[in-house]
Amino acid sequence: MTGSDAPVTLLIADDDAITRSGLRVLLAAQPGLAVLGEAADGAEAVEQARRLRPDVVLMDVRMPRCDGIEATRQLLAGAADPPKVVMITTFENDGYVTGALGAGASGFVLKRLPVGQIAEAVRVVAAGEAVLFPAALRRMVTARPRGSAEALPRAALTAREEEVLRLMATGLSNPEIAEVLTVSTETAKTHVGNVLTKLAAQNRTHAVVIAYESGLVVPGFQAPPGF
Repeated sequence: MTGSDAPVTLLIADDDAITRSGLRVLLAAQPGLAVLGEAADGAEAVEQARRLRPDVVLMDVRMPRCDGIEATRQLLAGAADPPKVVMITTFENDGYVTGALGAGASGFVLKRLPVGQIAEAVRVVAAGEAVLFPAALRRMVTARPRGSAEALPRAALTAREEEVLRLMATGLSNPEIAEVLTVSTETAKTHVGNVLTKLAAQNRTHAVVIAYESGLVVPGFQAPPGF
């Protein structure tokens, strides 16, 4: 894994050779990123990731032999220091989002996004955050039955932690949450960590799904002005 001044290392997994090569060229040209290798299917992605030890795997969903969701599950299961995984696909499919989250992916992006946004998603995930797309999350969770806020397994979330969870649901980063709450970034990071622990959430995205499904956050909830 890289140090603080080293580039974020990346493995690109996609079964389409043209797409894979194009992503490699474009992402290698982005500041702070270094592409270590490529994989043409999920099984090869697992093998290459274990050999090359990248910080992040940019994983296509639909691939032969082993799809991206199953490859993510294999890659992250029981690993002591696994890479982060950002799922990438052409298709807006709620089932893919759910499957990716369940497998342990930290992000989900669409191939049609500008390369700069894909690169930023990789950097954000490498830094330990999750790539949140509130509109996609809202669409996914509102298609499923929701309980009341009382159903949230809050385990005594404090009022401040509930506030932090709502801000997480808008896609704000730790520094942005800190700015909204007028606290230090370290304090915001501590609050986020407490929320994840109390909810037994795999990552920020999982915590946000829990918040929507419980009713603590409702569709239409917006970030404060300026964010």
